[in-house]
Amino acid sequence: MFTLAEAQAVVPWLQETFDAIASLKAEMERAQARVAELAAHVRSNGGSRTRGELERARRAGESARQRIEERVQAVVERGIIVRSVDRGLVDFPSTRDGRTVYLCWLAGESEVTEWHDIDTGFAGRRPL
Repeated sequence: MFTLAEAQAVVPWLQETFDAIASLKAEMERAQARVAELAAHVRSNGGSRTRGELERARRAGESARQRIEERVQAVVERGIIVRSVDRGLVDFPSTRDGRTVYLCWLAGESEVTEWHDIDTGFAGRRPL
């Protein structure tokens, strides 16, 4: 369970983490596009040089994917629930009026300003 102050304290780290994830995602997508391009070339006329480039591109994409997973795992290990990696949407389990709720944060927000019941999700966000 997080207090509002505890959640607020993590926001700068979360923003850095999701900024890094966005960069890694772009890197992974570039590698995947390169893999598709090279695979088409190998199918059309082969070539050992192209096969080596293809393997390097595959490794680059896999490396970026693994680094994304590591970043997400670091968030989860802090007890924060990741709802959307692409959007940078997370929930902090908390209590409000004696019941469990989620403090909600979305990448780009400077602080936690919303909460929602555990069964309503993002659409049920309300100001603190």
